[in-house]
Amino acid sequence: MNTCIIPSELVERLVSARRVAVLTGAGISAESGIPTFRDALTGLWAHYDPQELATPEGFARNPKLVWEWYAERRARIAGVAPNPGHFALAALEKHFERFTLVTQNIDSLHQRAGSREVVELHGNIARVKCSAEEIVVGEYAETESPPRCRCGALLRPDVVWFGEMLPAGAMARAEEAAEHCEVFLSIGTSAQVYPAAELPLRALSAGATVVEINPERTALSRHAHFVLPGAAGKVLPALLEKLAASA
Repeated sequence: MNTCIIPSELVERLVSARRVAVLTGAGISAESGIPTFRDALTGLWAHYDPQELATPEGFARNPKLVWEWYAERRARIAGVAPNPGHFALAALEKHFERFTLVTQNIDSLHQRAGSREVVELHGNIARVKCSAEEIVVGEYAETESPPRCRCGALLRPDVVWFGEMLPAGAMARAEEAAEHCEVFLSIGTSAQVYPAAELPLRALSAGATVVEINPERTALSRHAHFVLPGAAGKVLPALLEKLAASA
């Protein structure tokens, strides 16, 4: 039995809500065993600066190094499974007329758990794109590291690097969801990385109920209507259980 305390008032607001938006960060993926970017800088990668591995300038200087770093991360993520928090979010989606899941994560765990309306703010490590045309490439021959697009340019991971803008379409969908939802859930994020950190504040300004689920307090905590301390893998199944019993 789940022992997480879920406020009855929060359950009531969810029962009456038609539109819900969610923002997830590295915390929910960490529960599946995926280290954050900086936590992954161990072993052979311990002496590398993030600027060498996750910036356009770093890729231009040493594309082989960057490609191999992401290839190693991709292989590690492929062997990781979604956790109860991911599955609970996929189940929650079925309770609402409109449910938009915005994530800062690049690991596809939400999709693998069954979530359908997923907005990826930082891209997806499983995809690659042409470094010149910015077009996602489905098939490519990995005869060199990194491989090349049919146009001749190098392929790169389809992720947002430091100093790059978020995908305009994804950010627009995220902002629209935040501004029109009745309940906004902020899950496993530090609330420090902008512009994603602005989304719950947009929801708050638009009159939504803002809920934070995180083991530790963040900059968002003092603004949220409800703060549920704990891991997403424990809190979200408890929330789903309460909602299902009240629906």
